[in-house]
Amino acid sequence: MANSARRALRCFQKPLLLVISVLATTAAGATPTGQELAGRCRAWASDAHHPWALAHGVVLEGRAFRASDGRLASDVVVSDFLRRTPALEDAPSKGADLFFEPFTSDNSTPVEPHPALQVKTLLAAGLPLSQRFTASWGTVTLRELVEDVKRDFRMDQVASAESAWMLDVLSLASRPGDTFRDGTGRQVGVNAVMERALATLEAEQAELASGMKAGRHEVPKRGQGIYAHPCGGLHYFQAVAGWARHPTVRAAWKQRLAAQVDVLLYRLDSEMRQYETAWASVPTQRELVLAQMLKFQGHFLETLGRFRDDTGWRPTAVQQETVERARGYLENTLRRMDETGLLAAPASVATRNRQLALDLVGDTCHAAHGEALWSRPSSGRTPSRAAPTPSPQASPTRQAGGDEFRAPCLLPRCP
Repeated sequence: MANSARRALRCFQKPLLLVISVLATTAAGATPTGQELAGRCRAWASDAHHPWALAHGVVLEGRAFRASDGRLASDVVVSDFLRRTPALEDAPSKGADLFFEPFTSDNSTPVEPHPALQVKTLLAAGLPLSQRFTASWGTVTLRELVEDVKRDFRMDQVASAESAWMLDVLSLASRPGDTFRDGTGRQVGVNAVMERALATLEAEQAELASGMKAGRHEVPKRGQGIYAHPCGGLHYFQAVAGWARHPTVRAAWKQRLAAQVDVLLYRLDSEMRQYETAWASVPTQRELVLAQMLKFQGHFLETLGRFRDDTGWRPTAVQQETVERARGYLENTLRRMDETGLLAAPASVATRNRQLALDLVGDTCHAAHGEALWSRPSSGRTPSRAAPTPSPQASPTRQAGGDEFRAPCLLPRCP
């Protein structure tokens, strides 16, 4: 799925005078709540024959999430879908290769479309390295799965858009100063890996950073930089920023990481202006626009919520307002999805767009998780939920070239 996905929302070429009007709906039951999101995630992600969906249920509910057959989702994923290649006779010290296939054997169901997604999910759920699972051939521990990820790691993968989940595994299972040997026998320092990852994040967000410093109202999405990553690079951001859970890393990265958080916060309204333009300008693609909105808003909230919990980040009043604005955007997106029928069961959506149905499951779970993270009271009370109503703002004039508006290329990007 990762190989077949296309870059999302690449084709905005002309600066537009744009007003984002996000409507507040106060009638009871008119706007889906975080509880409703969570309910949909639990129902849609529990299929015991769908390991990728199960992983997204675990994202929301953690280690306690169960499949529809009553088993723990983590047990189902490992026992039913983990594969093993026996050790080579000429390299017995290497051991067996443990892996999840990208898809099931009939190529119909995603298992691990992004490398290390399942192992990262198990670690993020709080399972210890000593956790034992029963695979089809016998017992395997989470530590063994992590060690296999390390053997497959190569330093040149850090800059890859597909490396986010592997980086997260290294971050979650390591401490500053740790080293390991990859499959070639080369010693790898985790500090060096994460330093390179932070530099990659800075480079990938450089155009957004320039737009923010120049006071531009938006940076068009053309599949460049961070926009070339699955889910707009928000999983990559999570993997890098999560390393700052360690006090020494936090101290060393303080200014650089704060700058990247500012860029992410700036990105919210920059990106939302473009989605609203697509919504108004290309009515035939509104389902895809809504799916992209759900993906971005949910991952945005999840990323900042995880950063807060990992590092103790305390947003300023202005930063908290941006978070609340994102929550308002999400509410409005769900209202629109309900009105257009996109919140129907994924099976019905799949009859017309299978990829859209898959995204609906995964991104609903991410959105439920993001909303849940920010629904927790801060300072002893729940933050206010004012609906976002940005003032009309005009985009600055662009230089000559590429000034014809084209419909957005809206293909979901985060299977």
